[in-house]
Amino acid sequence: MQALVLGTLLAVAALAYVLFPLFVDAVAPRADPRVMPEVDAGKEEAVVALREIEFDRATGKLSDTDYAELRARYTERALDAMRLADAPPIEPDPVEAVVLAYRARLRACVQCGPRPEPDAIYCSQCGRYLPGACAGCGAAVAETGAAFCATCGRRLAA
Repeated sequence: MQALVLGTLLAVAALAYVLFPLFVDAVAPRADPRVMPEVDAGKEEAVVALREIEFDRATGKLSDTDYAELRARYTERALDAMRLADAPPIEPDPVEAVVLAYRARLRACVQCGPRPEPDAIYCSQCGRYLPGACAGCGAAVAETGAAFCATCGRRLAA
């Protein structure tokens, strides 16, 4: 008797597991916040139109001149919609703002780009002098090994 009850419970559990997606709405994936719904709809509309144009040409319902004109028009619409979808978000990204602020503090080598060491005097990759500015007057200091500012005479950080 216990085996019959256990078998029935297992059968009901398996049936519930299989039928669960039919009775519960599936959670929709979250849309990309950068893509505006009207842009996504415009892209889909243009792609569907391009597919229909290809089908109509393949079945002989569309002449070559009409096909070329319609294809050019809808291809341009699809590309415009895709460009709008790939455009950067309107709101500034807080992570990118932090990265840009960090990079602004770093000295940059002419050849290698920004250096990861905030107090670097020479590039850690190629060994070039990293031009800086005087902390007192803000004048640019480009001379290798300069100990004093040529404008205000203040001692430069070593």
